[in-house]
Amino acid sequence: MAISPSFEADRETPGWKKFLNKLRQIPWTWRITFGYLTVMLFLPIAAMFLKASTEPPARFWEIATSPLALATYNVTFVTSLFAALLNGVFGTLIAWILVRYDFPLKRIIDATVDLPFALPTSVAGLTLATVYSDNGWIGSLLAPLGLKVSFTRTGVAVAMIFISLPFVVRTVQPVLQEMEHEIEEAAWSLGASQWQTFWKVILPPLFPTILTGIALGFSRAVGEYGSTVIISSNTPYQDLIAPVLIFQRLEQYDYSGATVIGMVLLTISLVLLLAINLLQAWSRRYDGK
Repeated sequence: MAISPSFEADRETPGWKKFLNKLRQIPWTWRITFGYLTVMLFLPIAAMFLKASTEPPARFWEIATSPLALATYNVTFVTSLFAALLNGVFGTLIAWILVRYDFPLKRIIDATVDLPFALPTSVAGLTLATVYSDNGWIGSLLAPLGLKVSFTRTGVAVAMIFISLPFVVRTVQPVLQEMEHEIEEAAWSLGASQWQTFWKVILPPLFPTILTGIALGFSRAVGEYGSTVIISSNTPYQDLIAPVLIFQRLEQYDYSGATVIGMVLLTISLVLLLAINLLQAWSRRYDGK
């Protein structure tokens, strides 16, 4: 059987030319997207891993698992997770109120939810530290009870709650707006109480969206620096967070040590976000059944 000339020519074409021909067939939208992600995301992450890899494995492990580093991981991740879960509850409640009810100044309150997006984090930290100080509007009420917020780990939690709240509200709000009221009315007509309707009818399709908001809020809280560095005392083993530890190492010209801590933060964050995404996928399959 005779071989076609085009097949023969393709077989004789060098491998790099074949690769270039395949690249030319990729749409421009894909090229621009991949190029942008490469410059803004992939290359910085790769550079961080390469910088951290300059440390010997034993030294890398020593930096990543030092008592001070472990204490900062605890403060950063546990507090961020607490703030995200708390916002998961109250952020959903705020979204519910904004969607289901009409009341005076609703538009102003709705716009205020986005304030942490626009407010510089240093200004937010200064404001929170002032309000929750022993002489502040809220701190003066808590001081007689023996509760101290500013310059403690509690203050770090308050700052993380403040900056991550909009992520939950703005994620849940559009889904609530699209939900049909007829389903709730049908549940009521069948004798279900308001709590049963919420728990068995409204929450299941809303749960993956709430998880998404929690994941976004958690990611934002883990990387927060500007507000937490002001409202906390930055005392090691008490309220020192990992981003501040990274900055302190940079001030000491310990660039590889700072990169090691940053890589640990990135790895733990990716693992936790992957776990949340798997939980979302499981929830969708469960709801589909």
